[in-house]
Amino acid sequence: MEARIRLAEEADAQAINSVYNHYVRTSTCTWHLTEETAEGRIHWLKGRSRVHPVLVVEVEGKVVGWGSLSTYNNRQGWAATVEDSIFIHHEYHGKGLGKRVLRELLTRAEALGHKSVIARISGEQAASLKLHEACGFTHAGLLKGVGHKFGQDLDCAYMLKSLRKP
Repeated sequence: MEARIRLAEEADAQAINSVYNHYVRTSTCTWHLTEETAEGRIHWLKGRSRVHPVLVVEVEGKVVGWGSLSTYNNRQGWAATVEDSIFIHHEYHGKGLGKRVLRELLTRAEALGHKSVIARISGEQAASLKLHEACGFTHAGLLKGVGHKFGQDLDCAYMLKSLRKP
């Protein structure tokens, strides 16, 4: 499958939301309880900085997933640490697109001078945990029962990828 990864543009907001809102409605991979609006997504895209990119993955010209690097914590001491997010359209799972997006995010994170990438993953999301492990993340902690969605308490698994050179 031919796939292209590129920086997201404002025109991608609806496609990004379409992918993301599916998971808001159906999954614990995001703990958002209400869908994102088009206006909110455009505002989010416009608010991104050069060091916190959003990427989209296209198949046959259609956006079928996205990933981003975001500020992990606003305190200055955390400036070199970012958090990743990756969402792939449910009909495109198992095709390696998530791994391609994550690897591209890691390459960009290192080139942008970030030192660490953190992933916060809902504990029962085995595919996401496996994806991050495959890309060199290590388990860094587990917060038991800190989330709640669809009537269930959820664990938050922390994973860490250090980009520091020896």
